[in-house]
Amino acid sequence: MPISRVRQVAVVVALILCATASCRRAEPQKRYELKGKVVEIDKKGRTVTVAHDAIPGYMEGMTMPFMLKDERLFGELAEGDRLQATLVVTELRSWLEDVVVTRETVDPSSLAKAERWVEPNIGDEVPNFTLVNQDGKRFSLRQYRGQSIVLTFIYTRCPLPDYCPLMTDNFAEIQTALKSDSRLKVRLLSITLDPEYDTPKVLREYAAAHSTDSAYWDFATGTKEQVKEIATYFGMQYWTEGDQVIHSLRTAIIGPDGRLVRLLRGNEWKPHDIILDVQKINFTAS
Repeated sequence: MPISRVRQVAVVVALILCATASCRRAEPQKRYELKGKVVEIDKKGRTVTVAHDAIPGYMEGMTMPFMLKDERLFGELAEGDRLQATLVVTELRSWLEDVVVTRETVDPSSLAKAERWVEPNIGDEVPNFTLVNQDGKRFSLRQYRGQSIVLTFIYTRCPLPDYCPLMTDNFAEIQTALKSDSRLKVRLLSITLDPEYDTPKVLREYAAAHSTDSAYWDFATGTKEQVKEIATYFGMQYWTEGDQVIHSLRTAIIGPDGRLVRLLRGNEWKPHDIILDVQKINFTAS
């Protein structure tokens, strides 16, 4: 084959490989060495919580949940294991990879702890929880009867891009869809897990920074006891560690009749999933 023809073939092959294997621009990544101890395994939420040492140049030592790149590890990890891994952080995501585990003594009674929390059943009537919104106005869930509620849990100081920031970005995308379809009667609700810091003023500033519209979306706080009650009802697990809140993720869809339609765990859901659900609810109701 002539050399020119060989080069042409090589170029075509390269283009095919580029298209099929990913000549896409790589997402900028920052990589850090992480060492710590496994304190909780949330198979439903697809996270492992690690009490880790300080990460120079990134964060102090604390206890936090992380996604795993290799989900097969969920079948191998146990609470109490020592863990060494690479923490990869991009603008929108973070995860652990290259995980090396050292088994230490483990309390067998604790291995299933992460699977024992109580969650509501689909169709259950959600209690009439009372909270305070970003404007300092007290409200109850019952006030929104006749429209669907999509609620999630966040806190404004959350440092991981694929936790609270992702939930807020997803809700912003849902808000855009609601504005473009006046037939959808939906209220978005983000409830803080850090009520002592996230006052109405802080939530109002956070809402403004994310271009939220109070006609569609409220941010809510309350006493520690009020927040704990509603978070626990939806199966949330969380606790404070310094000025951080270590937490799982839950997003719920409540129908116009006040009953639970769907409960989403973790951060794998997409805004389109929620939009389809509320469209079905609204069009069925009408």
